Amino acid sequence: MTTRLILATAVATLASTTAVFAHATLANQPAKIGSYVAATLQVPHGCDGKATNEVQIKLPEGFISAKPMPKAGWEIEIIEGDYQNSYDNHGKAVKSGPVEIRFKNGELPDNFYDTFTVYGKIAAGDPAVGLAFPTVQLCGADAKVAWDQIAAPGQDPHDLDGPAPVLKLVAAEGGDAHGGHGAHGAHAGHGAPADQAAAGGHDAHGAHGDHAGHGDHMAANNPGGFETVSAGKLELTAGFTKAMLPGQPVGGGFITIANKGGEDDKLVSATSDKAGEVQLHEMAMEGDVMKMRQLTDGIAIPAGETVELKPGGLHLMFFKVSEPFKEGETVNVTLTFEKAGAVDVALPVGPARGN
Repeated sequence: MTTRLILATAVATLASTTAVFAHATLANQPAKIGSYVAATLQVPHGCDGKATNEVQIKLPEGFISAKPMPKAGWEIEIIEGDYQNSYDNHGKAVKSGPVEIRFKNGELPDNFYDTFTVYGKIAAGDPAVGLAFPTVQLCGADAKVAWDQIAAPGQDPHDLDGPAPVLKLVAAEGGDAHGGHGAHGAHAGHGAPADQAAAGGHDAHGAHGDHAGHGDHMAANNPGGFETVSAGKLELTAGFTKAMLPGQPVGGGFITIANKGGEDDKLVSATSDKAGEVQLHEMAMEGDVMKMRQLTDGIAIPAGETVELKPGGLHLMFFKVSEPFKEGETVNVTLTFEKAGAVDVALPVGPARGN
């Protein structure tokens, strides 16, 4: 016997057809201007029965230094661009960064629900309108659902066929409703321009919590304390991970591997009793686009060379972590190499935030 609960739906326009769908929304409660937030998009369906293979999220003006949270089975494309304004981030003027995040080449069947998370700072915004995240789902080669319509001032977003997900905002303490840590230029950092305003959030549910995302592992610092490990002709040094914040589901791991022998080797897999799955990942620029991807074929360790798994490049990804990593502890990991075999290492856990 099959039981199905039908929730409220709205009409959405497709490239190939028109059907009735539940909206794509953000799962966050109102966020404070000037805070960091893991903006979590909820995708409740595909395209008229077809599985979703790509989710494109345009980031609003005022949402800066964005970092997507990796998803097993999906590639991530980060599109960089210039902001309309310049924003102050801890004393540094930020004028450009990610403006669109694309989760690609995945498979989300129509009868399943999933979330896609982008972590960033709300440098500016207006509590009266929130921040809109126009989103498009692509399904195969010829179908899509667009959640990219932004309500005009005073318009009810429920009247739109495909309303963009909106992050509700609350003013920063101190009474500045627009500034965050402050913006540069004439009224810089007002958030989205008037034609991008949306009246409040749209069906937001639950709290995800500030700082719950993963991407900031790129700012991790090595706390030291890793004991050098040798395996055949391989020498492993500078290993570490970082503390995880409450609710953070994934973490990053880093280590330096020197091959002092005359034969190439390869890191083919990793496991840990602290995580349900450990993947090998890479972040790299392809043209003007930063891409993150899983390295299913492993990481080559050429003879006579040293390979660094480091923030912003090659790294380990810990998924389904049983308990958040705590600063001062260690995380046991087994690295398996093609020729050197399995090697056990203990990664010291550094602070949650890098400098």
